[in-house]
Amino acid sequence: MAKDKQDKLKKYAWYSKVYKDEEYEEEQRLKAEARKVEKEDSMWELIKTAILAVCLALVIRTFAFEPFNIPSGSMIPTLLVGDYLFVSKYSYGYSRYAFPFDLVQFEGRMFPSEPERGDVAVFRQPKRPSIDYIKRIVGLPGDRIQVKEGILYINSTPVIRDRIGISQVEDSFGRLGNFNYYKEILPNGKEHNIIERSDEERHDNTPVFVVPEGHFFAMGDNRDNSQDSRVMREVGFVPMQNLVGKAQFIFFSTDGSGDITKFWQWPEAIRWERIFQSID
Repeated sequence: MAKDKQDKLKKYAWYSKVYKDEEYEEEQRLKAEARKVEKEDSMWELIKTAILAVCLALVIRTFAFEPFNIPSGSMIPTLLVGDYLFVSKYSYGYSRYAFPFDLVQFEGRMFPSEPERGDVAVFRQPKRPSIDYIKRIVGLPGDRIQVKEGILYINSTPVIRDRIGISQVEDSFGRLGNFNYYKEILPNGKEHNIIERSDEERHDNTPVFVVPEGHFFAMGDNRDNSQDSRVMREVGFVPMQNLVGKAQFIFFSTDGSGDITKFWQWPEAIRWERIFQSID
């Protein structure tokens, strides 16, 4: 009788142990599944956040502001090589060139607004639309534009050009040279600075250009080192459709002297005085 009782107790202990092991394993399985679901949820939330951030960036880039950098010296002294700036996309409305990678194809513009004389505008190069150019709009539709002895004429009237002095300027190849520094005043009163090496360079005397309807005449502020609308075979008149936006302000600028691998050189390479400078 005592032996039967002992056997029963042993059997109960065995069943109890098996039951507890199974209960523990089930508990661990449920915990593992919960961790897996939580990990998958976290990963999905991260993916959704990344997608949302990309979509938001694309919307801002397409409809509000797009960053550009200046690789050449054609707009010196207004813009320097190494300037980074924001361009407002809404200023002139939206053409197919407003959309990233030219994904949306259509003719004309949505919500069109013409640039004002003197605007610094980004546009697609008329002869090579895959390239972005940035120049100053000096001629509007119907204008007669000419350069004579370095002076800009608009509708047969010379633009006011006051000499400020001589300035030493470094071009995009790092070469220093002496340039004449002028303040130019357009017919609408818009003032900006330009530089000229002399008044006898190859684009300082041009024929009369009559700006067609729906087009604009653009020139660089570095008048003797700018390929612009004066060069008809390479650039010519800028169609309204090719306008991308209006340059608004510089958000970063570097003179390129800092080695990217030597972070201690970065502060000296940054042109701090140009950051958040508006573009006129």
